[in-house]
Amino acid sequence: MRKVLKMIISKQFLHAIFFLAITIVQAQDQSGFISIDCGTSDSAYRDQTTGIRYLPDTNLTETGENKDISSTYKLQTDDQQQLWNVRSFPEGTRNCYTLKPTKGNDTRYLIRAGFMYGDYDNLGQPPVFDLYLGVDFWDTISFKDEATLVNQEIAYIPFWDDIYVCLVNTGNGIPFISVLELRPLNNDTYDSQTGGPLQLLDRYDFASAKDRVTRYKDDPFDRFWSPFYVDIWKPLNTTEVFNSSYLNPYMLPFDVKRTAYTLNISSADMGITLKKLNTTFRYFFFMHFAELQKLRKNHTREFNISTDGFISYGPLVPLYLEVTTIRSVHGTRPDREGNIQIVFNQTQNSTLPPLINAMEIFILKEVSGKMTNQEDVDAILNIKLVYGLKRNWQGDPCSPKTYRWNGLNCSYNPPSIISLNLSLSGLKGGISPYIADLVMLQSLDLSNNSLNGPVPEFLGQLSSLTVLNLKGNNLTGPVPAAILERSNNGSLKLRVDDYLINNQTLSTSGSLGKNKFFAPLVASIDHHGPPKVDFWQDPLSPSKWKEEHVSFSFSIYNFQYCRRNSTFFVVGLRILLWIIALMTWFVPLRSSPSSLRPSITFPTSYRILKSNNNIGV
Repeated sequence: MRKVLKMIISKQFLHAIFFLAITIVQAQDQSGFISIDCGTSDSAYRDQTTGIRYLPDTNLTETGENKDISSTYKLQTDDQQQLWNVRSFPEGTRNCYTLKPTKGNDTRYLIRAGFMYGDYDNLGQPPVFDLYLGVDFWDTISFKDEATLVNQEIAYIPFWDDIYVCLVNTGNGIPFISVLELRPLNNDTYDSQTGGPLQLLDRYDFASAKDRVTRYKDDPFDRFWSPFYVDIWKPLNTTEVFNSSYLNPYMLPFDVKRTAYTLNISSADMGITLKKLNTTFRYFFFMHFAELQKLRKNHTREFNISTDGFISYGPLVPLYLEVTTIRSVHGTRPDREGNIQIVFNQTQNSTLPPLINAMEIFILKEVSGKMTNQEDVDAILNIKLVYGLKRNWQGDPCSPKTYRWNGLNCSYNPPSIISLNLSLSGLKGGISPYIADLVMLQSLDLSNNSLNGPVPEFLGQLSSLTVLNLKGNNLTGPVPAAILERSNNGSLKLRVDDYLINNQTLSTSGSLGKNKFFAPLVASIDHHGPPKVDFWQDPLSPSKWKEEHVSFSFSIYNFQYCRRNSTFFVVGLRILLWIIALMTWFVPLRSSPSSLRPSITFPTSYRILKSNNNIGV
């Protein structure tokens, strides 16, 4: 199947100058860079090789422990201070870093996470764990040995302003991280047809002039270019200055673009075969070409690019000291054996064989885009900040569903917070107005905290709210009319402390409103002397009675009151029973020696009404 590739060139000189200015600024002050030394206990420092300023991760994650790698492995990384320590995460399943790029969510970023085990835990067993970007799986992190350095890099335009990089414990050891970096890119680079992120597989500097990785300051985007050497090809190089009036947006470092490979034998073709690839992935290639030789008039270098036997692009004539980038548009899938073959075919008009300076290989990552509504994220983070909650609320609140924040429930079309349970969370102060920003909220439980102040009006304005529990706080009344109205019409199940509604009404369904119940009173009293009834002990709890000179039973009827379980009802009933008990002193009745313990029974109808009460229970 023919793969269509596209040449990326600069179309306007002024546009090129604009990008050049940006590059110069970035090279001078690392504009937009985020460089985190994870797990360090030191303050900020500058890397001795690159001059990049690294910061500790204190303010980017809320969990984890700082650990130093073994001194043996520290000696092996003498020139990379950011690998000397790690942050490990022994607690929780998902732990996240929150990055806040200064350029916002309309910029493409290179995000790179580095991991070196270095036997930091003295176990000699490198873990295996998962890495997530936002709500989507990025890759599984594993190691060949204790000294293996694993770098994961991805080119990505975020959906929201914040970027979450999360480590997930899969039960195969404690996750950790050494270094986390973010670099702004030009938006017209490293794009895919779908707009999805591209995960780096390899980045090669062909016939490199130096035997080490090229990065910042040589590369304004701080990409890692690995040297690539092969014996069967002929290296080319130059020290000439490249044409500054032509600016390729990929901005290859000079040391990368000044070397190339070509054929050293009389063959028309040169090729690259990638093996053992994942047959379910689509691979994107970014190939960079520049003529390094001043060709004679009768010499020509011209070739086609074929992918798996089909011409993908061509003919291509590399420009002298100017970089041309050819990129995949739709991506390429491997064959059944997991192979992709790229061949550079010399055309009949060409007198010179093909060449190539550098190549980058990426994997297209599928993204769900199912991140929690940004307004909900902002609201719940503000609530967390206001109350100083010490929960492991990191990453996206709702997604993935498996790692949803504790105390939340969400709907998923699109992801929104519909339930918030902060019961027994030690909350103090007033009810946060940020709760009003959770516009899809259906259930709110703030019970059994130390909240004070009035019940706010905005709770009645949350149109989706059907359950509200404010019991067990120090709130002041009255309950706002809008909340009472919704409780009375049955659209809101309300639970509040009795004292907040003593001067208001509640309905039989558990909302506030009128309530009538009847108390038929039939008393038979056996007299054994002066009654002694403790007025302040609850006559509804016979086990609390210590003086037992009166035995009577009653059932309640024809007693109307505006609210069951109210203080007024209980006190009134106590007074009534006390009066009845006093009357036994003056009305001698037939005694019953077997009735020495008071017995109080309630008819079934009253018990049912009591069990159905949704307020004050």
